[in-house]
Amino acid sequence: MDPKPEPRDEPATPAVGRRLAPRLRLSLPAQLIAVERSHTCILLNLSRTGAKVAILDAMREGEGAILRCGVIDHFGIISRSEFGLNAIAFEEPLTDTIVLETRRYYENFEDRERRELIEMARRWVTGGP
Repeated sequence: MDPKPEPRDEPATPAVGRRLAPRLRLSLPAQLIAVERSHTCILLNLSRTGAKVAILDAMREGEGAILRCGVIDHFGIISRSEFGLNAIAFEEPLTDTIVLETRRYYENFEDRERRELIEMARRWVTGGP
């Protein structure tokens, strides 16, 4: 009779190909501020542990930058850079509140932009401030 094998305490690492946290798919204008310059980009996805941005100017892997978009103003390190896409690993994880607020910001972004455009056109036509 074989005794049951003892359970081992193994670190909780994700399986190959699995992410550390679920991703929120987005398409929001953002800014990536590095030491050398500030880059305009599109925030494509976001999780508590990182983000992916589309950017015209390539950034170097290992370079630090601050991601700004809506309520996000967070420092991270470029962990992957290829074909205009950069993956950012945040130094400190985002809170659930920031991720949820960003989701709400994204859901209302198009309507908010349309209202601002209509208001700007109204001010231009009426000559108002």
